[in-house]
Amino acid sequence: MSEKSSYISTHKTAIIVLENEIIIKGNGLGATGTFEGEICFNTACTGYEEILTDPSYTGQIITFTFPHIGNVGINNEDLEHLSPHTGAVGAIFKANISHHSNYRATERLDSWLKKRGIVGLSGVDTRALTGLIRKQGFLNAIICYDPSGNFNINKLKKQSAWPQMNKVDLAQNVSSPKSITWNEIPWIWNTGYRKQQNKKYHILVIDYGVKRNILRLLASLHAQITIIPYHFSEKEILKLNPDGVCLSNGPGDPILTSIYATPIIQKLLKIGIPLFGICLGHQLLALATGAQTIKMHQGHHGCNHPVKDIHTGKIEIVSMNHGFAVDAKTLPKGVEETHISLFDGSNCGIRLISKPAFSVQYHPEASPGPQDSHYLFLKFFDSIKKFRKNPQMIDLNQDEIG
Repeated sequence: MSEKSSYISTHKTAIIVLENEIIIKGNGLGATGTFEGEICFNTACTGYEEILTDPSYTGQIITFTFPHIGNVGINNEDLEHLSPHTGAVGAIFKANISHHSNYRATERLDSWLKKRGIVGLSGVDTRALTGLIRKQGFLNAIICYDPSGNFNINKLKKQSAWPQMNKVDLAQNVSSPKSITWNEIPWIWNTGYRKQQNKKYHILVIDYGVKRNILRLLASLHAQITIIPYHFSEKEILKLNPDGVCLSNGPGDPILTSIYATPIIQKLLKIGIPLFGICLGHQLLALATGAQTIKMHQGHHGCNHPVKDIHTGKIEIVSMNHGFAVDAKTLPKGVEETHISLFDGSNCGIRLISKPAFSVQYHPEASPGPQDSHYLFLKFFDSIKKFRKNPQMIDLNQDEIG
């Protein structure tokens, strides 16, 4: 197959035009129209609803490597976004979406995609497309669904500016416009979600695109949760009297987001309030200390990634979704690496030696994914308890946040 050829030569109702001029045709589903985005692939076998509604995927088109997607349908309990206008703009599937078979389902995936404005394309060799991404790296693309199947390819090529994800700040587009309180705790079989009753601590979550399960796990540890917009000032944050601050996940280039995030994070570090960063929040904490981030070749997207805890030697299987990474070689004195990816050795965690602050590149909330890393929320609360007892003298030992 030549690099300029089509994966499917027959007449179809959806098309993807890659920036390298490869054309991919398939069966359209979901929303009609044309969208631009960056194509990535996700290797998870489950959790497609959580993946598609993860705000970190804003501006991206997801290729699902697992062939059968949609067979358990959609329900409103498994959404991960706070705003319905965040998440993936497109989705690519191997098999056509079948009728769902699951007692929790309320509708089909294809009808849900249409309501959310997500363009879908099926009937594609997703493994071949994944191989292309692995070889060439992230690719910008246009995805288009027209039931008539009539496409002006030259026009589609010309209308795209091929936006580069490493030149876009998306966090402010998905952040909550105002502060929100949260008291929902994790789902229990045949019971559903419950409300937090016993609130001992107050946690602020700076919303750069936070996922709901992060909020649930924080709330489950006897915490009142307040979600605040990205633009809240130091004075506004301190007025809320937090016991700890979580720097959330989110989309886009961390360097651009750090322009407004770094001054706030540096002030919180100076005060000594416990900080816990996740994914984009991890990158922002590192940038605030003077480290640097890099754009990855293909990123990490899936829920089967092995990560090593450097201090304990423990291997965790984790959920990941990121296209940027902290450059461990640039970590300054006083900041140490705590976790690394066993796939490529990239940085997956840091801690500040003399401050109650740490972060991880992966998603410990595991939605979707294994729950190996839930302990990190307990580590965060250990630092909060110490801060409560003696806010002027915090010195976490290495093994306490490792």
